[in-house]
Amino acid sequence: MKRSYYLLKKYWILSLASFSLVFLSIIPIRIAIASYQAPNPQVILTLGGGPEREKFTADFAQNHPNLDIWISSGILPAQAFAIFEEVSIPTERIHLDYRAVDTVTNFTTLVHDFHNRHIKHIYLITSDFHLPRAKTIATLVLGSQGITFTPISIPSKRPRESIFPIVRDSGRSLLWIVSGRTGASFNPRFRSPLYASK
Repeated sequence: MKRSYYLLKKYWILSLASFSLVFLSIIPIRIAIASYQAPNPQVILTLGGGPEREKFTADFAQNHPNLDIWISSGILPAQAFAIFEEVSIPTERIHLDYRAVDTVTNFTTLVHDFHNRHIKHIYLITSDFHLPRAKTIATLVLGSQGITFTPISIPSKRPRESIFPIVRDSGRSLLWIVSGRTGASFNPRFRSPLYASK
């Protein structure tokens, strides 16, 4: 009885490990296909975190006049639109989305919008200290849906984040891939979906 339990447990662990390996190997394949289908970014995605990110995005967007701009949970709409108006970026290019409460939900709340618009490649803009975590989550969440990204770093004076939030949010991203849930409802900042337009 004890031996059969041990063998069953061993078989279950090996099966789970094999499934995980196969499952995770699909993501790089989907990213490679997306890169082939769309070698150049089709939209700009900026992760909110302070007005310097919208200002950087406004300058960046001037050099990419054909790309729409998506801001995930950034500054207040009036402030954001004012920054883009200052450099004559039309408001119809700007999509302000306030559903995200953290970095994981920056991606999970928008990935289906991108997928439904047949977007395969995005510019991903965030601060340099935040970029390693954002890239890890983007690889898992966007990559699992067949979307690739080109990271753009905003210089800052803040130290790079520790490994802990990267590991934690990797786990949350994998949970989302498997279950469609991120655990964001436990965040005190969690709120009902909000989308701003002018």
